[in-house]
Amino acid sequence: MTGRTARGPALKPRKNPEQSRSAETVRTILEGAARVLEERGLAGYTTNAVAERAGVSVGSVYQYFPGKEALTAALVARETGLLIAAVRDAAGAATPELGLRRIVQATVAHQMSRPRLALLLDREESRLQLADSLDAVTRAISGALLALLGRLEPAPPVEAQVAAGDLFALLRGMVDAAGERGERAGDALEQRVLRAVFGYLGLPPAGP
Repeated sequence: MTGRTARGPALKPRKNPEQSRSAETVRTILEGAARVLEERGLAGYTTNAVAERAGVSVGSVYQYFPGKEALTAALVARETGLLIAAVRDAAGAATPELGLRRIVQATVAHQMSRPRLALLLDREESRLQLADSLDAVTRAISGALLALLGRLEPAPPVEAQVAAGDLFALLRGMVDAAGERGERAGDALEQRVLRAVFGYLGLPPAGP
């Protein structure tokens, strides 16, 4: 769903920045929002707190965002955009094995580079029913997996579309579960996911 959830808050920005100065203000506000979530959690996440952390007036926040839910939606879009860009780059890797490794690295980094922020945004994404963000990530990762599997030799043990779906579920399940448990060791998680992905495909171990 976009714009408004059923009986829910406005989730779209008031306006999109058209000048570089305005775009920088929005970037500053979004990073302020990210830091408030990391430092104070949802209980301390208010537009006043965001404005203070970003070093702008609360009026500047409302100039671009009608409320904190719209701010959260924009922050989710920022973070998922970074993941999608990394996944799309991985699809063009020199070998499918390298591409698979890069997808795993990207998904783990998305969760572990700022783990508290990632966990809270995952919960808010679900609460606010941000289907567009969820769908965009699903399409990007599934599409990249499918492209890589089409180049893989030997071929996957099942039809490529099924394998891509299975691998997406595996990636999402393991990474999300690690986030919910509060794991902080990204390297260890990456190696577990790599072993699971390569094992599913019947490939030699991914290595350290």
